[in-house]
Amino acid sequence: MTSNDSVLATSVQKVFLDHFSTQPLVVCAPGRVNLIGEHTDYNEGFVLPAAVDKAVYIAIAPSTSSQGKWVSLDFNESVDIDFQQIVPLPQRWANYILGIVDQLQKSGKPIPLFDCVVAGDVPIGSGMSSSAALESAVVYALNELHQLGLSRWEMALLAQKSENEFIGVKCGIMDMFASLHGKANHVIRLDCRDLSFEYFPIQLGDYRIVLFDTGVKHSLADSAYNARRAQCEEGVRFFQKHYGAPTKSLRDVPIAMVQANRSRLSAEVYNRCLYVTEEIQRTLAACEDLKNGDLAAFGLKMFATHEGLRHLYEVSCIELDFLVDAVQGEPAVLGARMMGGGFGGCTINLVHKDAIDALYKKLAPAYLSNMQHKLGMYMVVTGEGAHVVE
Repeated sequence: MTSNDSVLATSVQKVFLDHFSTQPLVVCAPGRVNLIGEHTDYNEGFVLPAAVDKAVYIAIAPSTSSQGKWVSLDFNESVDIDFQQIVPLPQRWANYILGIVDQLQKSGKPIPLFDCVVAGDVPIGSGMSSSAALESAVVYALNELHQLGLSRWEMALLAQKSENEFIGVKCGIMDMFASLHGKANHVIRLDCRDLSFEYFPIQLGDYRIVLFDTGVKHSLADSAYNARRAQCEEGVRFFQKHYGAPTKSLRDVPIAMVQANRSRLSAEVYNRCLYVTEEIQRTLAACEDLKNGDLAAFGLKMFATHEGLRHLYEVSCIELDFLVDAVQGEPAVLGARMMGGGFGGCTINLVHKDAIDALYKKLAPAYLSNMQHKLGMYMVVTGEGAHVVE
């Protein structure tokens, strides 16, 4: 049990015992970061996430009454629940639990009523996927509690389906996959075409993973995301038409083929296709850097990814660019880029441990002065995927 496990696990367990006087099962599922491989998932490319040491904890046991009671310590709310009619609730956090129940029922695995207490330290809105951590904790806990026999792979698919259908967010599978499959001191290279995966060691030495939080989320994120998908699909149709059937996605298109057709594609479609094809290759090359223990080369690829997201994919924003530009000349920073869909959220940085405090003290006032937002900072360590807390 980690120190984090002990504090939050003890907390949910104690509240559960106070409410229900029954010894619960306690499960932890982590948030995640994505080191490199951005906007490649829906192009059947590769992503490189890692589970982190910030997580959601659930204490759970079968209900002994005609209703289940679910308690959120983070929101200081509780809901009484029955499964007569599974429809979305006003309490958004509870819907992430209910969506998992809904999917299990639909897959022929009836779930009896249960009581639970949930709490977490994954910062909401940070891009570390607190929602996927909650879904992963719930599906893992119910699988353990009722011996459903689901593999981690099956649980990830079920959690993704829950978010797509019950929550209504058309997310990919990376977040749940990382939460369920994480391994300390490793990243996961997930192939988004067939969901095969491989672990690569990440030996950080004196460097740490640091997230700088812009504190903003611009409203055009959703519409721009849909537009980028459509532009990628337009590119695929072009290459299918001119180069034949094997082109199912941009995964199948070499960089040189994109470059050779610059004059035949619109500027926007060309830029999107160039970024994606380069990022897929960059992610594969970054894995080789990790195998070779070359963190400096890996960091340079992070900077290159940000440049691509900024100029070719155009999903960055002035706040994210300010933070990456501000650290690019710092000797203590090996790499930095925006993380996630774009238009706000966090940058992910590889920073020497001895320079983190000084760097934040330098960045925070400059960011406040230039962007009129307070700069947030999180340090994360790679961690284990969903597990029972003993």
